[in-house]
Order: sequence, then C-alpha cells, then structure tokens
Amino acid sequence: MSSFRLVGLDRAAFAPLFDLDDIQLRAHGARRRIATAAQGFPCRISLQDAAVGEELLLLPFEHLAEDSPYRASGPIYVRRDAQPRTLGVGEVPAYVSARQISLRGYSERHLMVDAVVCEGTDVATQIERMFAVPKIAYAHLHNARPGCYSCRAERV
Repeated sequence: MSSFRLVGLDRAAFAPLFDLDDIQLRAHGARRRIATAAQGFPCRISLQDAAVGEELLLLPFEHLAEDSPYRASGPIYVRRDAQPRTLGVGEVPAYVSARQISLRGYSERHLMVDAVVCEGTDVATQIERMFAVPKIAYAHLHNARPGCYSCRAERV
C-alpha cells in the first residue's frame, strides 16, 4: 500500500497576481507568459502542464520557508484559474512521470536526510523508499533539469 500523496500549491496565494498589470507583476519578480508548447509550462497548483495558449505567471516561490539551512526558493509557473488537483494516494501524474525528478527527503526539522535524481516513472518507488526511513517527514520534488520546485510528497 502506498504511503504518500503529491500535493500542489494553494491557488489563493497566486490568484490576485493575475489582476496586476505587467509593471506591477515585475515588482513581485513575476512575468506573464503564454504556453507555447504542450509540455514545458508545468502548473504547481493543478499539477498539470498548461495547454498551448493558456496564460501563466512565472514567479519566484519560497518552497522551503522554514528556519533551516535548506531554506530555498525558485521559479515556478501557475496557470490562471488553475484548480487544485487532489491526487489519489500513490498517484503520480504525467506532470511528474514525464520528467526527470530530483527528490529530496526532509526531517521534521526541515533538514535534508536523503536525495536522489530519478526518472519520473520511478518517483513512486523512490518516495516509498524514502518514507520507509522514519525520520523523513516529507519530500520535495524538483524538475531535475531546470531545478524548479514541482510539488510536495506528504505521508498518508
């Protein structure tokens, strides 16, 4: 039985940004983009790639905001009107399985305990391996090539 669920970001944190003009967006370090390909514009809310022609924001996001030496931020995409996606236990969407993933396991104190780079098709196996270690509380997935935060794996 699987021990994890992948979780996207909360839409409420990003929705007001879509009402800003481009100058206001730049003050947030953000840029408006239109998806030009079926892959390459992964939305961190819906855990799906944007369709060609969809509007997104490219912006910085602090994905590990806790008091830790591993505190980190990086660029992410979010789609306009994206709806949070509730994945089933152990479900790995195409958004993840189609990419090479850097998986990082953290303790409750937000210290990295384990890390691995794997093909997205092997993510479930690697999360299960990490979660077999009791001191790993959660994991972060990053798209390995650009290094961008993808989503969080939580224990269930």
